[in-house]
Amino acid sequence: MSTTIMRIGINGFGRIGRNFYKALCERHPGIDVAAINDLATPAQLAQLFKYDSNYGIYDGTVEATADSLVIDGKRIAVLSERDPAKLPWKQLGVDVVIESTGLFTDAAKARAHIDGGGAKRVIISAPGKGEDVTVCLGVNEGDYDPAKHTVISNASCTTNCLASGVKPLVDAFGWKKGFMATVHSYTNDQQILDAPHKDPRRARNAATNIVPTSTGAAKALYLTIPEVKGCFDGFSLRVPTPTVSMVYLVAQLGRDVTKDEVNSVLRTAAQTNLKGIVEYTEEPLVSVDFKKNPHSSIVDGSLTNANGDLVQLALWYDNEWGYSCRLADITQYVLAKSPAGV
Repeated sequence: MSTTIMRIGINGFGRIGRNFYKALCERHPGIDVAAINDLATPAQLAQLFKYDSNYGIYDGTVEATADSLVIDGKRIAVLSERDPAKLPWKQLGVDVVIESTGLFTDAAKARAHIDGGGAKRVIISAPGKGEDVTVCLGVNEGDYDPAKHTVISNASCTTNCLASGVKPLVDAFGWKKGFMATVHSYTNDQQILDAPHKDPRRARNAATNIVPTSTGAAKALYLTIPEVKGCFDGFSLRVPTPTVSMVYLVAQLGRDVTKDEVNSVLRTAAQTNLKGIVEYTEEPLVSVDFKKNPHSSIVDGSLTNANGDLVQLALWYDNEWGYSCRLADITQYVLAKSPAGV
């Protein structure tokens, strides 16, 4: 295991890219961010980094130069290149690229950071297509093989929430089938006023509508928990809140259970093997109470129900901050597991 401090690059400094940087500085300050690639100007990026409508004003110094950001005295080069194959990752000594533009989720495109840019690995901050492995920390990180995997997907915020809640149930009780719905805060893949969009529902005003749409989380779950393949599905309801979401899960387990049994398994997981990934609460809380919660999933035990082998669960998650924390953690995990220089 390498103890060398490694360098990363961030491609795309949007909602996830900026929050990832903040989470990385808090959780893994030994990782060096060498460069950020984004088509916005450094001045625009500095303003958005400093002032965040969801999480408030950054408690530190942020300055912009013509070609860099200076955050808390550290200079980070800012590039402006549309083609990832042309990014100078090798010259910058970058080991891992965080691909958070949302544009290069196909592994063939993401691999341009390696084949053209000279990076060693890419972590996609979204569900991928053709990636070497999809990893949700706390669920299947053991699947990552540094000898074989160079393009890694961290899945989605919803998949991370769902997988970390479902895994303890599968292990304890077995699995037959399930459905989920995520009541999800709006994102920038929706219109704020009625305007054309390839999804006619996402074309509608995000601020005043409940917007039913698809979610890849249900179908991607089997990539981290093979037992659910072919027997799980769901959809999303986008709602007019800026962050924090909830997965509503209905599942048929392998045997009859009680509410107390289910809650006991989830509470124990939150205190042991999934500590830091899953949290458990029975307090009567609402979405804003989970803002900037770093866990992938917060089990609301007060909303658990069971009838025979049928179970109902409610899992909260901050779809921005919680996911950014996992992205920071998986970056540390990949760097730690990867041999130096490989």
